[in-house]
Amino acid sequence: MLKSTTSMGFAAVLLSAGIAHASCEEVRMAEPGWTDLALTSAIASVVVEALGYQPKLNVLGTSVIYESLVNDDLDVFLGYWDPAMAQFFAPYVDGGKVETLNQNLTGAKYTLAVPDYVHAAGVKDFADLAQHADKFENSFYGIEAGANSQTMSIIEQNDFGLGDWTVVESSEQGMLAQVRRAVAKEDWVVFLAWAPHPMNVEFDIEYLTGGDAYFGPDFGAASVHTQSRLGYAEECPNMGKFFTQLTFDVDLENEGMGYIINDGEDPEDAAQMILKKRPEVLEAWLEGVQTIDGKPGLAAVQSHLGLPSGS
Repeated sequence: MLKSTTSMGFAAVLLSAGIAHASCEEVRMAEPGWTDLALTSAIASVVVEALGYQPKLNVLGTSVIYESLVNDDLDVFLGYWDPAMAQFFAPYVDGGKVETLNQNLTGAKYTLAVPDYVHAAGVKDFADLAQHADKFENSFYGIEAGANSQTMSIIEQNDFGLGDWTVVESSEQGMLAQVRRAVAKEDWVVFLAWAPHPMNVEFDIEYLTGGDAYFGPDFGAASVHTQSRLGYAEECPNMGKFFTQLTFDVDLENEGMGYIINDGEDPEDAAQMILKKRPEVLEAWLEGVQTIDGKPGLAAVQSHLGLPSGS
């Protein structure tokens, strides 16, 4: 999941415009500045463009994304993490204002973690943190404001004896930089971690047990879903079919996110790189999907990416 760069100025314009939804030729997407969603949204944009449509992708705060879907100012959002983002989606569950098209990722997880040397020293569970508060400087390292609600709840409830701790909120990159510095010195640090993410490859980390009440079972096991504005798949059935069939896997996202985080690639370049390395995914995504002018979609995308037909 995550880096944080939001464009609230754009959001204000988007919401105040009150425009009717665009035609199916334009596919309007947004992501909240999280690296996994920057990658997957860029992958979708590359494919959509290859099919002859006009992808529009913006970076917006999560609450703004949902309001924009409700107001017909956006079409598709690829990043509903369940249960981590349930608080954002909850107001729209019963109102029928946002539709969930499919589950696009399984095998994700999202909870607190520590470096392996801290784990080896005995910090294996949320209940082990308080007795080592001085080594952790009574601090959790999180991501952007609004995305640390589970950890904040632990502090508010004084659960595990952690009521006097604080959450250091930062961007994804800021949090990772802190972890990187700590690991280099073998200092103690506890931080929000998730998969897919190349942090699982860069660092030797261990996810803490005991946080089921806040993050869910199995280390905050999560699924990621594609959502749309109400009626989008019916109004634009070709794109609806594509987004319903668009799925990812943890290994693909780990590798693609590594191009962005570790190699400094632009998300769209990273998307093209991973698609060229994993062209077999296109067949399932594009089964029965056509270009905007009614031609076979798979062949068009393969041509756009410089892949041999049938690759």
